[in-house]
Amino acid sequence: MANIKFFLGEEIPLEMHKVRMVQRLDLVPIERRLAAIEEAGNNTFLLYNKDIYLDMLTDSGVNAMSDQQTASMLVVDDSYAGSATFTRLNDKINEIFGKKYFLPVHQGRACENLLSQYFVKKGTYVPMNYHFTTTKAHIMINGGEVLELLMPEAVKPTSSEPFKGNLNLDELQELIATAGAEKIAFIRIEAGTNLIGGQPVALDNFIEAGKIANKHKIPFIIDASLLADNLHFIKTREEKYKNHSIREITEILSKTADVIYFSARKLGHVRGGGIITNDETIYKNLLEMLPLYEGFSTYGGMSVREMEAMTIGLDETMDEEMINQGPIFIKFMVEELVKLGVPVITPPGGLGAHLNAMEFLSHIPQEQYRAGALGSALYIASGVRGMERGTISEEREADGSDHLAAIELLRLALPRRVFTLSQIKYTIDRIAWLYENRKLIGGLEFYEEPKVLRFFFGKLRPTSDWQQKLVAKFKADFGDSL
Repeated sequence: MANIKFFLGEEIPLEMHKVRMVQRLDLVPIERRLAAIEEAGNNTFLLYNKDIYLDMLTDSGVNAMSDQQTASMLVVDDSYAGSATFTRLNDKINEIFGKKYFLPVHQGRACENLLSQYFVKKGTYVPMNYHFTTTKAHIMINGGEVLELLMPEAVKPTSSEPFKGNLNLDELQELIATAGAEKIAFIRIEAGTNLIGGQPVALDNFIEAGKIANKHKIPFIIDASLLADNLHFIKTREEKYKNHSIREITEILSKTADVIYFSARKLGHVRGGGIITNDETIYKNLLEMLPLYEGFSTYGGMSVREMEAMTIGLDETMDEEMINQGPIFIKFMVEELVKLGVPVITPPGGLGAHLNAMEFLSHIPQEQYRAGALGSALYIASGVRGMERGTISEEREADGSDHLAAIELLRLALPRRVFTLSQIKYTIDRIAWLYENRKLIGGLEFYEEPKVLRFFFGKLRPTSDWQQKLVAKFKADFGDSL
């Protein structure tokens, strides 16, 4: 129903919801935006919400809940142990995923911590379709090595390949043959790759990876945090499954894996997460660890109110008219930027629109953090906060040098049911202006740099006075307009 044709010929996505609660936003003057990004050390993570107009940093924990989710939070059972709220959530997960055991945790990276401690040993490998920052950190801390087995199209910014997130199965089999199955802690597929543009994975790729894992008795783990978008893409891009329901696709996908884990900040639209399995041995071992790091087995660090809302949210994830909202608005944004000649990752993926900073700021040395500089510049020009997904998001090499990212992206996440079409059009307009004036943008350099996950708390400064020049050009072009 969201694909409605308009009599006047416009091609725009249609919201399948109405707004019933609002939050005030402010668009501060450009002078304040310049001061704010300086105070934040040119790290958009360190900006304060009072200085942000549109927050496109992430879709994690900031998606709009439905009225049914909000209502469910009033009927909780707040027992510490044996809560009926947990039973309702556990039953819903069993129904959707067809797996017997569920361990609740406070968010997705808690799953990564537990799974890495259990599976990863020093000197083992974890092959995957692409790493996520915290996943890689947990594996490395436990002595493992992440191996990214990418398809050739994965890091090509412009492509028509519908499933750029696929695991390279040929390389996986070569790894098993050369390293030995015993050296592989587990195989991981991210159901929708976060760091290379929200690109999806084909259902047949999950199926074949699962067969390989099963043949060699290697645990197969799926990160389902971005599953909602990936389900939409399987149904709309994979011809073989176009007549399958979302529930049927989910059931097939779930059967391929030994373990599924997820951040409910993305999947289910609440603050929490969980680990799902049919393997009793894995379940019992993780269960012993759960109280040490998260909480008792029937709440695992989550609020019971969030657990009630998660039950509804997961059920709503089985509704195509709900899960298509993110992808169709992202598609609109990406296609409008393409029309304007702005370099952006194609085909449109999930999670958000991704600006190709490698090309956008090709005049800046990659060592001066193109994606980070673009994030600073866009905030100054618009008040829109995006997230750097490039070299700043990588860890340094052992010798202290930068590990230059294969792809430099500025992610503009579109949290579900949050922004209006006019706000998206405003963002497109400011990006277009910035692209016209891209030569004014310069690089960044660290002056405070944490040793681990530096993109969260690191601080950088411009390598020249380019930010002042950008402000001057903005005022010349827009006058008193914010």
